[in-house]
Amino acid sequence: MPNAVENEIIELERSYWRALRDGDAETPPRLSDDPCIVAGAQGISSLDRYAVANMMKQATWKLEAFEFEPDLKVRLINDDVCVLAYKVHEDVVVDGRLLKLEAADSSTWVRRDGRWVCVLHTEALTGDAFGRDRRATT
Repeated sequence: MPNAVENEIIELERSYWRALRDGDAETPPRLSDDPCIVAGAQGISSLDRYAVANMMKQATWKLEAFEFEPDLKVRLINDDVCVLAYKVHEDVVVDGRLLKLEAADSSTWVRRDGRWVCVLHTEALTGDAFGRDRRATT
């Protein structure tokens, strides 16, 4: 059972996702460290708050809906560092097409000057660990 701080981190993570869904370009930069490291299918990035805000304003995709699976893993490392990992279902419109994605995400949150910011976020599309479900076979 998560403690109060762990629940706060889970709610901050959900707030980030709600902002993505709602097109709220102010919340993600406020919740992100400067810079925030991001890793996913497109590679790795180190984004300052300006880049996070710009990414939101220039998005070529639209998050229509998201849902975390209930089995979130959250661990308070110390009073100022917390990590969480979870599976998420995403409905995303890209190039006019609705895509239903399943992913495993993780975030590391650090308390700076009395408030929590995300210092690292990762996303991995679920599926075969070797990508065989995404490649044409010969």
